[in-house]
Amino acid sequence: MNNDDAISACAAHVERGDPDRFLAVMAAPPPERAGLFALYAFNLEVARAPWVTQESILSQMRLQFWRDLVQREAPPSHEFAPPLMALVDEKHLDINELLRVIDAREVEIGTKTPFADHAALWRYFEDGAGALLGLAVQALGGPSAHHDVVALGSAQGLANYLLAIPALEEAGRHPLPDGRPEAIATLAVEGLARMDAARLGLRNVPKSARPALLATWRTRAILTQAAKAPERVAQGALGQSEFARRGSLLWRAFWGV
Repeated sequence: MNNDDAISACAAHVERGDPDRFLAVMAAPPPERAGLFALYAFNLEVARAPWVTQESILSQMRLQFWRDLVQREAPPSHEFAPPLMALVDEKHLDINELLRVIDAREVEIGTKTPFADHAALWRYFEDGAGALLGLAVQALGGPSAHHDVVALGSAQGLANYLLAIPALEEAGRHPLPDGRPEAIATLAVEGLARMDAARLGLRNVPKSARPALLATWRTRAILTQAAKAPERVAQGALGQSEFARRGSLLWRAFWGV
């Protein structure tokens, strides 16, 4: 498979499995899209690891495969591996941040109650979605492990997680340490506070890297809904109309995030 075919495969995978990030990538400048597609396809593969089998050891082996790959201790035998490793080399991505994204998924393996408290839940969001957004910024020439970028990404992680609560519960999981509406509202308010605290620091992200932040375009709307009406989480009623969803992305892309 040549590089163009590999990038096309990454893009198709992201479009199917992570349509919000797919739309955000498509709103970014065309020269920057290939690297983001490779990064997000990798993230999808890592995110799937705890779910594709009920055998914990097999899930752990899948995660170990990606650890070995990014540390160059295994050949790039996966179709998404060559474009990912090309991105690592070209943009000097922080390997430790890639490992954070992988390691974050360990907590989901072999347990129906993955988080003991809100602190553990926030660590999961920081190491998963937070580190991923940091890597996306770095892929576009920004700094590594930017604190405010990770904070914004963690808020995005919470928003996406709240959207997934009904599916997680249907799968027999107890995804939140406290599922009462008032606890969910508190979480959402904490997420909004993280976004607000990060806003000033995000101005220091280079203009060339700011398209990576488009991936968070729905976060504030979803968290605001959850804060005001937390019962919508269990009902699967969070979200926006398709018009509002796409329109808000176009607005942010037009104004440079």
